[in-house]
Amino acid sequence: MKRALWALLWIGAGIAQAGTQCRERVAEPEEWAAATRAAMRVVAELDRRDAPIALVARVGTDLSQQGIRYSHTGFVVRDHPDGRWTVVHLLNHCGTDSSGLYAEGLINFFSDDLVNYDSRIVWLEPEHAEELLRLVMSDDIHRLYEPHYNIIAHPNSRHYQNSTSWVLELLAASAIGLNHVDRSMAQAQAQALGYRPFVVYIPYSKRIAGGLFSANAHFTDHSVKARLSGEYRVVTVESIFDWLRRIGWVEAEQELNNVGAASRRE
Repeated sequence: MKRALWALLWIGAGIAQAGTQCRERVAEPEEWAAATRAAMRVVAELDRRDAPIALVARVGTDLSQQGIRYSHTGFVVRDHPDGRWTVVHLLNHCGTDSSGLYAEGLINFFSDDLVNYDSRIVWLEPEHAEELLRLVMSDDIHRLYEPHYNIIAHPNSRHYQNSTSWVLELLAASAIGLNHVDRSMAQAQAQALGYRPFVVYIPYSKRIAGGLFSANAHFTDHSVKARLSGEYRVVTVESIFDWLRRIGWVEAEQELNNVGAASRRE
């Protein structure tokens, strides 16, 4: 991967910018301390297992009313050119309809104005982890990236993408190989492997007010039937993790909560 192709996320000392709103604010020392503690807990577990790549999820936005706990996930790479345990993920640009691919450290990953500092790590079986790593570290990663952002992008959308649909497509593409795979191929592979999207209910009144999540939601990405019923199929963190479990790709996973207690699943 050519590092010049990446838009690196830099957060200045004492200033944090949320991934969706980009409102500048002076972060409290306790917030930086909490982000550091969360990052160090994750690093400790990553070092303990020492796999070349894993998925890490965080609670950025409170989506509990929709039955969603983790709002965002990315790939954490052990031997990345930008440093050990660098997170590679897609982020929205300040609530607009565009996004960027970012490589950043775990402290920055947890410094994004989060609801809380819970996290989940998912490790893949070694053969799948190696294929995923080759894809994430290749230039082919850009074939699977669509800069037009929609927070409720349909899983099979050709025109929009969000952070979770990008992760799903990379995972599916890693099962195909590096033969110049594109988004349509990755989406077809996810379906062939039995991926099931999560259904979010957004009533018409919420749509009129600008959408459930933010102003960067494009409802026309979904069918007329979905818009009439208010039932929108989207890619969520948990639907990705559930899918990985069902197809037998998960080697282990671990959840870390605010106070540092851990629950493991082997």
